[in-house]
Amino acid sequence: MPKENWQKIKLLKLVDLLRQETDEQHPLTTAQICERLKEMDIPCDRRILSKDIELLNDNGIEVLWTWVGKGKGYYIEDRNFSVPELKIMIDSVQAASFITEKKTKELVNKIAGQGGTNRAAILKSNLAHFNTRKHTNESIYCNVDAIEDAIQRRKKIIFRYYDLNIKGKRAYRRDGHHYVVEPVALVYNEDNYYAVVYSSRHDNKANYRVDRMDNVEVIDEDISEKALALRDSVGKYTEQAIKMYGGELQTVILEFDLRLIGAVYDRFGEKISMMPAGIDKVAATVDVQISPTFWGWLFQFGKQMRVISPEVVVKEQRERIEELMG
Repeated sequence: MPKENWQKIKLLKLVDLLRQETDEQHPLTTAQICERLKEMDIPCDRRILSKDIELLNDNGIEVLWTWVGKGKGYYIEDRNFSVPELKIMIDSVQAASFITEKKTKELVNKIAGQGGTNRAAILKSNLAHFNTRKHTNESIYCNVDAIEDAIQRRKKIIFRYYDLNIKGKRAYRRDGHHYVVEPVALVYNEDNYYAVVYSSRHDNKANYRVDRMDNVEVIDEDISEKALALRDSVGKYTEQAIKMYGGELQTVILEFDLRLIGAVYDRFGEKISMMPAGIDKVAATVDVQISPTFWGWLFQFGKQMRVISPEVVVKEQRERIEELMG
């Protein structure tokens, strides 16, 4: 191989070696670097190595050095992600139930590897073991890929949708017949991944859990202008829906104990308006889709929270309480 090609390969391998195996606490000496390169069948000379490192620094790849005994040790500190950032991503992957056990392990290894060999070992030795019930649909990556492709190309998708029966087996809805919908967005909400779609059949938005979709395919039919227009409102839509369960949108006033201020902010965001409502009481105006999941969220607080306006929602509240009381 011509000498100039060896030099190019050596620089690539040198950068890769420094990024993967060094940091401020783990520098490599000149002798160690030369030895590692020779193990890759790449000639390395101590005198020329210093010029190679100088060349890298001159071209934007910052290689730092520190004293190791009586000689220099080289390392690269700058990386795309810091250890805390990598830790957050790893914990998020482990906590996400829609990512299967197999895919979780693959992603954790890939993310940890972004920090280099030494940091990867530290990150993986300090993994938090979440008590997450992982789903088993291994085709979720294929589903995401197909849905995202359809969104980008503005095409419809076709798929089958299922629930799980008492034996944990798939029970397909609509007797296994296919759904044809217009994808609007992919949304991660409360530990699940959803495809938000427009259904011309119902002239409305609908949500489908990606891990419950089967055989997702893109079909060569353009989505409607109505579906395209919905893309701008996805953020607001996900704020108003609880657990992505659709319902009639209402502006309601909640009255609740002072101790629940944090819970209300967590549910509806920190920009909502609150005001005192008597001794130890607060009122907040929120936009929410009235659904079984909304009532489930509200009733968990018992007498500490109630809807006080509008009357149509107050009436439904009374009816649901009466139903619960038998």
